[in-house]
Amino acid sequence: MKTFLTSLLLVSIFAGASFAEAPAVFFTKDISPAGLMAIYNKLGREADGKVAVKLSTGEAGNTHYLSPDLIKELVQKVNGTIVECNTAYGGSRASTAMHKQVAEDHGFTKIAKVDIMDEDGDTPLTVTGGKHLKQNYVGSHLNNYDFVLVLSHFKGHAMGGFGGAIKNISIGIGSSHGKVVIHTAGTKDSGSIWYDDQDAFLESMAEAAKSVSDKFGNGEKMLYISVMNHLSVDCDCDGNPAAPDMHDIGILGSLDPVALDQACVDLVYKAPDGESLIKRMESRHGIHTLEHAAEIGLGSREYNFVNID
Repeated sequence: MKTFLTSLLLVSIFAGASFAEAPAVFFTKDISPAGLMAIYNKLGREADGKVAVKLSTGEAGNTHYLSPDLIKELVQKVNGTIVECNTAYGGSRASTAMHKQVAEDHGFTKIAKVDIMDEDGDTPLTVTGGKHLKQNYVGSHLNNYDFVLVLSHFKGHAMGGFGGAIKNISIGIGSSHGKVVIHTAGTKDSGSIWYDDQDAFLESMAEAAKSVSDKFGNGEKMLYISVMNHLSVDCDCDGNPAAPDMHDIGILGSLDPVALDQACVDLVYKAPDGESLIKRMESRHGIHTLEHAAEIGLGSREYNFVNID
């Protein structure tokens, strides 16, 4: 394992930046509360003030979402409120009442307060430098928080190819209305989320994520941790996801969401059993989200991979 990670560290820096200049992505294979805390501590940025912990509560019927037992220590350490927004595709989390019930059923209300941020509507964030979006509509309660700890379960996704940090702060923080706007690249305010321009949708996710980062001090009041376990080709928003057919990998953390997602993607490609997830990512051109995110200044696809084990 150490030989593999050493090799990955050497190949994970793209041309154009020195090793020292690239953002750090910390890694541990220890998928446990202690491993999660170790990654948080390595990041060196204290989640202070009123802290939103953005994660997916998981669709009813899904069991792949992050376990409350895994995240409890970290969430309580930062005195965080678990935050979510309602879905735009129906299902068990399309209304606040149902969403709160799912959060309770999945054990999240036992470890922290849960806030469905678009319970009282949404608020626009200005998108700068975007090709498609001028505004990103997020749950209005986002304004109540000083800091966002982005806690993602990395996995596949039926529309985006994969879901990680960028999806978590774009689609995930978007109100149900905002989700439609992102999915349709700013062409619709309501109705179906299905859209025939895949790259425009992926670019819109990156643009929405950038607006959230901009709101929180150009990302200075955010940090990102992703858990690579239960690696299904389907998202936690799927009530009947495909069973994972690859091994768990570990926990990664960074102050740069693009670097973090890129490192997770690279680990899937390096895995001996990642074929199904690679096929899902490539079939949806998932990497384009990171290409556009880097272009508009959300973060860097170059990174320094640091194994803390």
